[in-house]
Amino acid sequence: MITLDELLILCRERDASDIHLSAGLPPYLRVQGVLEPQTELGVTSNEWLAKVVESLPLGGNRESLERIGSADGALSAKDGTRFRVNVFKRRDALSIALRRLEDRFRSLAELGLPDSLYDLCDLAHGLVVVGGPTGSGKSTTLATLIDRINQTRRGHIITIEDPIEYLHDSRLSLVNQRQVGTDAASFDDALIASLRQDPDVILVGEIREIKTIRTAITAAETGHLVFTTVHAGDCVGVIERLVSVFPAEEQPGVRRQLSLVLQAVVVQHLLVADGSRQATGGRQPTGGNPDDPTGTPSKRGADAPRSPKRSRVIASEILRMTPAVANLISNGKGNQIYSSMESGSAGGMQTFEQDLARLWVGGWISEQTATAYARNVSVLQDRATRLRLKRG
Repeated sequence: MITLDELLILCRERDASDIHLSAGLPPYLRVQGVLEPQTELGVTSNEWLAKVVESLPLGGNRESLERIGSADGALSAKDGTRFRVNVFKRRDALSIALRRLEDRFRSLAELGLPDSLYDLCDLAHGLVVVGGPTGSGKSTTLATLIDRINQTRRGHIITIEDPIEYLHDSRLSLVNQRQVGTDAASFDDALIASLRQDPDVILVGEIREIKTIRTAITAAETGHLVFTTVHAGDCVGVIERLVSVFPAEEQPGVRRQLSLVLQAVVVQHLLVADGSRQATGGRQPTGGNPDDPTGTPSKRGADAPRSPKRSRVIASEILRMTPAVANLISNGKGNQIYSSMESGSAGGMQTFEQDLARLWVGGWISEQTATAYARNVSVLQDRATRLRLKRG
């Protein structure tokens, strides 16, 4: 059977994003979003997986495998490539999921996000939330923003993660990275302690419990810039997710607090790039500007045959704080926020429908993919029609 080190190298060589190992099955690699069994590598046994798990640097999380049936960790391959790891039990057998992380910090343009988001790195205080489903690249986006701060500002950055995914060397800033389960008992304990460690910027890997959300809001209120992630499908969903964990009698007060400290919400989804521009090898769309000419395929590209090669692009929704948006958040009028986002493109805001229309008209994704992810198909089609008219 192939060794774990050899499998990690194979993952990089084949440009796979994930490795899945389950007892009684061959290893699986996710290549350009498609999960493929590697039958030529043989079948993994539970005994082999147990030895692999024993060798993994799970730290203080190891006991959680017995307690709750899963454990998180991170490791570096021999070539330096970082992997996030989750070990879990299934039907009295072991499984391992490994996510390959980027080997360098990419720019926002390379990720397919607008450069205007770099403005968030210059903020003195407040709360910035990156949302999206699991595997949508939230950690990568935050790593890009933290790296930008590290390269351009003098200050103290503290990251609180489970596990530590991207390693940041201190550059212009001093960076201290803490791992929950090894360096701290919980996100909330580490976050409370960080307030006594003279931070300028705090990254909290994820906030999902009431205590951590409360402390993150307090940190943002007291002059710190806080970045975090939330699992939610759109910007309004992020706000509702943060509010809904509180008792009903506290929610009006939490909404008022969020209206004062929230600086931006960015929600992203990774989509299969199955449009004509991808088929002809066009470069990654930069996002953010609905009229960006780089999203327009050439006539040759538009008529080119589909390629069997698959890649992925980011579709994003961006909410920036304005007095109007703050008032809507404070008063619980989430449905009206979309109108402010539609009219706020000059301030860097965009809805999913606007960005999906850009990717569709630009030839990056198909109409089928665009409509599958749109909240409102008629709005998507209207935005696509407007773009085509502007581009002639």
